[in-house]
Amino acid sequence: MQTIDDTAALIDRARRGDRRALARALTAVEGGGEAAQRVGAAAARHAGQGYVVGITGAPGAGKSTLTGQLVGARRRLGDRIAVLAIDPSSPFSGGAILGDRVRMQAHATDDGAYIRSMATRGHLGGLTLATPQAVRVLDAAGYPWVIVETVGVGQVEVDIAGAADTTIVVVNPGWGDAVQANKAGLLEIADIFVINKADRDGAEATRNDLEQMLMMGKLAEDGWIPPVLMTVSTTGQGADELWGAVEDHRTHCEKTGVLDERRRRRTETEMHTILVRRLEQLATAQGGTEAWRSLAESVTGGELDPYTAVERLLVTVGLRS
Repeated sequence: MQTIDDTAALIDRARRGDRRALARALTAVEGGGEAAQRVGAAAARHAGQGYVVGITGAPGAGKSTLTGQLVGARRRLGDRIAVLAIDPSSPFSGGAILGDRVRMQAHATDDGAYIRSMATRGHLGGLTLATPQAVRVLDAAGYPWVIVETVGVGQVEVDIAGAADTTIVVVNPGWGDAVQANKAGLLEIADIFVINKADRDGAEATRNDLEQMLMMGKLAEDGWIPPVLMTVSTTGQGADELWGAVEDHRTHCEKTGVLDERRRRRTETEMHTILVRRLEQLATAQGGTEAWRSLAESVTGGELDPYTAVERLLVTVGLRS
């Protein structure tokens, strides 16, 4: 079993550029449990300098290819960058199956770029906890830019991408339906809209649709209006301009205090998730599982209401008197 000293040494090696140590630390985070907690604690001492960019959008929008172009553009500027690609899980192995790293092979031998896929494993709570821990590890390892790319626009993906410092929403020509956008929650989380595959017909119409939706929507309290940019990920067109928009948003957030506020809310959300998970563990420990099932049967049978049942469970496991 790895000790606290072993974990600190692992993070130190990752900080010195040992990619195997970094991979081991991220594997521990993805696995959860005490090992993940030790890695997170060791990484937290060195984190806080990285800037997190979230990228989300419908499957097939070209997010992975675009992310690869963004990595290349950042590396041309001399910056180190890491990518955390959130993939759906294999129903057999539980591993990441989309293969985002395959689409980013141009950076496989670049010591200044690090690409890692993380499987959702069908577990929202686990993913919600593992993602900020993984970002913390990459931050501690010295990557000033961390991209979190999600596979789709479900609630899980929207929540994760929306927890970034800057969130990019990628759409394709012909996608500009306002109802779909509002249902997905994209208008609320997007700091920058990107119309990828902009060499296709309908790109300008989609830009007009998005800009009209933004004009009709509520202006952010800090005054930021999400720009709508055009990219062609297969050629890299627009990647530099997109980084320029990210930097403009970062400057805006730093000047207005929004960046500090976002990070504070992000920390509170993570702590809340940990608290709920811990309470669940305590409530079902030491005989709580049997009490839980018995109380659930009472609620189902109409003998108790859910609130009273939970209160009785807390008393049973000693969390309330």
